[in-house]
Amino acid sequence: MNRIKKIIIPIFSFALLTLFDQLTKLWARNSLSSPKVLIDGVFELRYVKNTGAAFGILKGQHWLFYILAVIVLFAAVFCYIKYLSARRFLILRIIVVFICSGIVGNLIDRVRFGFVTDFFYISLIDFPVFNVADIYISWSMVLLIILLLFKYKDTDFKPEKNVD
Repeated sequence: MNRIKKIIIPIFSFALLTLFDQLTKLWARNSLSSPKVLIDGVFELRYVKNTGAAFGILKGQHWLFYILAVIVLFAAVFCYIKYLSARRFLILRIIVVFICSGIVGNLIDRVRFGFVTDFFYISLIDFPVFNVADIYISWSMVLLIILLLFKYKDTDFKPEKNVD
């Protein structure tokens, strides 16, 4: 039963997170014909078609994004299965699920539309427009870096013979 939970819960979580991302993007495409100011001078919702990566870099490089997405997804799933089965890696497993959900959420947009739907805009600092999948990826990467720098050691990632 424990082994089934380790498979079903991450897959269900991945699907739910990806669905939430896709639903928010659908809402943005259908509802944001003009920007909606939520906090004047600070935050607004603004529909943008992003054909690039983060901050609009590498516009139109679709094949590069497809290849990178597949490589990162493969590496994440490999690490998840090979190194993160122990209980002490629960937070890392959660982070991997969020990263994979973000990658797949944006990949779905690229395949379906040729662009990624972005809609959050922090006007206070003129931050590039972003979406839920971007939040999954960026915050997960920040947490991952912090954990790898300050919590885990290289020796923590050696495969164990008996994992819990």
